[in-house]
Amino acid sequence: MSGLGHLRLLHYRLEGRRAVACGVEEWVGWFEIADRRVAETWIDDVRVSTVFLGLDHNAFPGRDPALFETMVFVEGEPTSVRRYFIWEEAEEGHTVTVAEIDREMQEAQTGAEVALGALMKRWAAV
Repeated sequence: MSGLGHLRLLHYRLEGRRAVACGVEEWVGWFEIADRRVAETWIDDVRVSTVFLGLDHNAFPGRDPALFETMVFVEGEPTSVRRYFIWEEAEEGHTVTVAEIDREMQEAQTGAEVALGALMKRWAAV
């Protein structure tokens, strides 16, 4: 076996909500027209966006591919990222992220951007 035997397919498309491995040509055609959004929520001026990536973003061999991503944006700039293997995990991750920001806003009696900053400090400590 060659030294590349450990590599797995890196391109995926969606069939409904299920990720399916595919070749580059098929992926390019699908990616150009696909609706990859899982969820999007605005909280004040903070945007929480969860999408299907179409590429495996997991850098750790032997683990499930990271095919979905929740990003939190402040003034259009990404501030945090969480990645998931399947659509249902991505939906749950989006819901949890929004709930964490909402909860922090309520507890600190502050806006979403300040609440997100406090959360990111806690997330970094984990």
